[in-house]
Amino acid sequence: MLFGSYHFVCQLTEDATLPPYKGSTIRGIFGRALKKATCVLKRQECKSCLLRKNCLYAVLFETGNIPPPFVIEPPLTDTTHFRKDDIFDFHLILFGEINKRLPQIISAFKEAESFGFGKATNGKKGSLRLKEVRKDLYTELKVPVLRKNKTHTTQLKINLLTPLRLKFRNKLSVELPFHVLMRAVLRRIFTLFSHYGEGEPELDYRALIRKAESVKTVESDISWFDWRRYSFRQDQAMLMGGIVGSITYEGDIGEFVPLIQLCEKLHIGKQASFGLGKIEIKEER
Repeated sequence: MLFGSYHFVCQLTEDATLPPYKGSTIRGIFGRALKKATCVLKRQECKSCLLRKNCLYAVLFETGNIPPPFVIEPPLTDTTHFRKDDIFDFHLILFGEINKRLPQIISAFKEAESFGFGKATNGKKGSLRLKEVRKDLYTELKVPVLRKNKTHTTQLKINLLTPLRLKFRNKLSVELPFHVLMRAVLRRIFTLFSHYGEGEPELDYRALIRKAESVKTVESDISWFDWRRYSFRQDQAMLMGGIVGSITYEGDIGEFVPLIQLCEKLHIGKQASFGLGKIEIKEER
């Protein structure tokens, strides 16, 4: 599966107040800019539009039950007040063939300057002016071939860098047993590679989950983080939330490490396109 990570460097045109978690704000202005730049039939609903298969906005934002082929990684800072001319940057990750349409995406994002960004300060609402786009990584990802007992990892610590929203048995999980983590990892790999890669990965999902159920949690420092986002499409504020912090597992973990390492690039969980579910392996022993 083609994988591209691109660094968007922008500048604020006025002072602006942003939420502590900025992924939704960036995704919102990205979607609005893209639709303005690419939509031909302005009054036509995307679901019934005859042009949707080739429309860049529809390909990115109207994917139905399929995960979007992108993730926005906002700056990991709690700073909420930004001043005029401050640099504001983020990363855009693209999966699959959509990488080849990056020039169109960059051109469309220049429309973001016509939209307000964040809350107005002193009666003026700022906007983002795109200054530069850098290519950080462009490669082909493959699902690792798992070999039992390849490594002797028995303990693994994972950091949840952005809120992680997982459902287990139709409920948002506030805990993270290892098998719940691995269900999310396997689901993410399956959906992305099936739709944007070379097809369904050859993994023994049931056997992996059974094995994951034997891994224990030995230390947990996770908590729930709530944040609000405003949806322009639904014209309402929405309360979102997920777990953050770190967690340490112990057991026969070696076989799972390559899959988790892959998802360090892919993100996991619900609303991953907002930048949620960014994980990293902190240490393994």
